[in-house]
This record gives sequence, C-alpha cells and structure tokens, in this order.
Amino acid sequence: MRSKNYGDDVLAGDWRRPRKGQIPEVPAEPDLVAEDPDSGFCGAVVGCDKFGVTLEDRFGKRRVFPLTKAGFLIDGKPVTLVRPAAAPAAPARSASGSIAVQGLRAQVAKESRIYVEGVHDAELVEKIWGHDLRVEGVVVEYLEGVDDLPAIVEEFAPDEGRRLGVLVDHLVEGSKESRIAARVSSPHVLVTGHPFIDIWEAVKPAAVGIPAWPRVPRGVPWKEGVLAALGWDDDVRAGWKRILGSVTTYTDLEPALLGRVEELIDFVTC
Repeated sequence: MRSKNYGDDVLAGDWRRPRKGQIPEVPAEPDLVAEDPDSGFCGAVVGCDKFGVTLEDRFGKRRVFPLTKAGFLIDGKPVTLVRPAAAPAAPARSASGSIAVQGLRAQVAKESRIYVEGVHDAELVEKIWGHDLRVEGVVVEYLEGVDDLPAIVEEFAPDEGRRLGVLVDHLVEGSKESRIAARVSSPHVLVTGHPFIDIWEAVKPAAVGIPAWPRVPRGVPWKEGVLAALGWDDDVRAGWKRILGSVTTYTDLEPALLGRVEELIDFVTC
C-alpha cells in the first residue's frame, strides 16, 4: 500500500507542453547559465539573435540552440529563453559632447556675443560648439587681435541683457594680452583665455598626427615657423585647413581651451 499519492513521474509525458502559464520566459542576457536538456550541454549565454542563443561551456566550447518554448533548464527548471529587450538608443551627441537637439530651428540671435581673436579661433569654436551656440542663439565674431579690446568693449555697450564674452590667446600672467584684459572691468563682460600662443596649439598633437607642437624661435612668425618645422607647405590657410580637418570632437582639443569656451557660453546665456 502506498502511504501517499505523489502522482505520475514529473518527467513522464511531454514536459515541454505544460499547463498555460507554468513556464517562465527568461531574457537570454549575457552570462546567464542555461542547459539544453536534449544534449545535456550547459553553458553561459554569450550571444542571442533571431537565429538562436549561443552557449559557451566551461571548456570554451560554443553551441547555438533555437529559442524554442520550454527549450532550456535553469537550475533544473524548464524555461523559455527569449531575446533580451533592445537597450534604448543613446541620445545623439554634438561635437562638444552635449545632447544634440533634433530638428533644431534657427532662432533670433541674442544680443549677447562671444568675441574671439581671429578667424581660425572662430572656425574651431563653430566646429565644436556650433550646435550648442545655435541652440542658445549666440553669435561668435572675431576681432583680428585684442589690442583695441577696451574700446571694442565700450562700443559694444554691455549691460545685464547684453553680455559679452571674450576668448583671448596666450592669456598668461605677464603677457601683453593679460595687461589688456585687466583694463576691462565691466560686470557684464567676461574676458578669459587659454595659455597657448595660437589656437592651433589648442588642438592635441595626437589628433593632428604629430608628436608635439614645434618650438618656434623668437622673432619667427609662429604659424610660419610651425609649418617649416613640420615640413608642411608654407601656405598658412592650407596648414590650418589640415589641422581643422583633424578635429571631429571635443576630445581632440586641450582641456585648457574646452573649459574656457564652456565658461564663456555659460556666462553669455545665464
């Protein structure tokens, strides 16, 4: 006599077709350990696509199995492996690393401005921060030098709703540029800059494909001296085009420039 009725053998019949709702669906995430009951092959998930799931056992052997219902065992229990949900697409980024605004429409430019020293500075700022500036409605203009900066600031007539940010090359203690910048004291103007002799140096040498920016002797025009030292053509515009073409993202620029431009954008848009 049987003391208890345990029913039929749990493996008897077609265990792949249990009552509705009994078999859980499990995403085939990487490193999930599953077993194919027909072959006894047990391994970790290393891939899953529309063709099936790939398992790799402890010896490094891989096999691909179809994603059939109740086709696998996890911890000895039948499961249905399914393809993992696709990860949400990362938001598109602008060259500056900010989240790109899709379908951006032109807007009326703000009265606030950012001034840079020359056309090369303006082109580099546009290439990396152009999207951000259009989002904010800020225009960048170039000055061809800062010798007359105090008069330029006075003519601009800055106030609370009309701010001015100025990016200066070679703004280091004791330089001519630092003395000129010190003559500007309006609370509605921010004069800041980078330590490089020219904006060319703000591009990382590795981005350009050179080991370092050459040292140019005193008395030699800096750009021409760089071109000669690098063995490039003596056409300054062609040299700059080559440098600018090597820049695709903010990571190609030195942090000393990145921080200052971001600071100026924040100042004129706050």
